[in-house]
Formats: sequence, structure tokens, C-alpha cells
Amino acid sequence: MTILEINLRIGKMKVTFTDPAAERMRDIHKFYKCNVSEIIADKIIAKILDAAKILEVSPWAGQEEFYLKHLGHDHRTIIAGNYKIIYRIEVEEVLITDVFDARQDPAKMVR
Repeated sequence: MTILEINLRIGKMKVTFTDPAAERMRDIHKFYKCNVSEIIADKIIAKILDAAKILEVSPWAGQEEFYLKHLGHDHRTIIAGNYKIIYRIEVEEVLITDVFDARQDPAKMVR
């Protein structure tokens, strides 16, 4: 049995936001706080964080991200409102690499 299989059985995958993903979350919050309201900004971020928390126990919940296949890192994605949470599964953790506004052109995801 691999470490990944053991972690999946006991539900202890660590979920980590990379620096660029954390920066994207700050940008999303700032945008909604300045243009709509702080309450809405907080709700959007909470929705994204709630979806990311699901990955602790179900890291395979998301589908493969077609637009990032060429990178060869098996990126996956789950949806939280208008946002795609882009992640990959490492040995002992789920690494969130981006939070992407799904209303944008998916070609912008490839950076």
C-alpha cells in the first residue's frame, strides 16, 4: 500500500495553496471588496475555501484539466461558483496551483 493510498483511507491529505494561488485569492477578494462589498468578497472566498477543503478527503474529486495537460503534471480542477480551483496531487498533499475565473477564456489559464 502506498502513502497516498493510506492517506486516502484515513482522509488526511494536506491541502496547500501555492504562493501564486494565494495571491489570486487576495486579488479576488480585493476586487469584490472594492467593486461590490466586503461581505460578498468574504462569501466568495469562503466558497472557494469550502470547495478546497473537500480535497482533503476526496483529492480525486476533480476532473483532469484539459488546458494544462501539456504540462504533464496531471492538473485537476473543481468548481466553486465562477472559479476553477486548479490543483495537482502530490505524494502527501494536494497542491492548489491556481484559482481561475471560469468566465474567462480558458486559453488564459496556460501561463
